Amino acid sequence: MKITLLVVGKTTDSRLVALIDEYQQRLKHYIPFEFVVIPELRNAKNMTLDLIKQTEGELILRAVTPATDLILLDEHGKEFRSIEFANYLQKKMSAGRDIVFVVGGAFGFSQQVYDRANGKVSLSQMTFSHQMIRLLFTEQLYRAMTILRGEPYHHE
Repeated sequence: MKITLLVVGKTTDSRLVALIDEYQQRLKHYIPFEFVVIPELRNAKNMTLDLIKQTEGELILRAVTPATDLILLDEHGKEFRSIEFANYLQKKMSAGRDIVFVVGGAFGFSQQVYDRANGKVSLSQMTFSHQMIRLLFTEQLYRAMTILRGEPYHHE
C-alpha cells in the first residue's frame, strides 16, 4: 500500500518546495509516499476552460489504476479535524489499496475525474493557492501518521 499526492503543475516557490520536501522525508519513516507532478498544459492560453479541465482530467486518470483509491482534494469535499482525518486514513489504509490524493489544476476537475473519484476531502472552507495546498496536505498527512502512532507531534 502506498500513498501518492498527484498534482497538476510544478511548485514554483522554492520556499514551498523546501517545506514540502521536508514533510516528504518525514513521511518516508511511516509509509511509502510519492509526490507526482503532471506537467502544466502547453498552449493553455489558447484553450477553453472546459478543454483545460478535460485534458488535465485525462492525464490524471492515466496516472491511476482501476484498483487505486482516488481521493480529490476539493472545496466541496468532507472536512476533517486532524484526528478525524487520521482515522479516515487508517480506514483507507486498512483496505490495502493504493491511495492517490489529487490536487487539480487552477480550474478544478473534469466531470470524468469526479465520476471516477472514490471520495473528496476539503482542507478548509477557505481558498488557498494550489501550490500552498500541497504543503498543507503533506503536513496534515504527516500529522495523521504521528497521531496514528501516538507520537507527540499533535497536541490536543
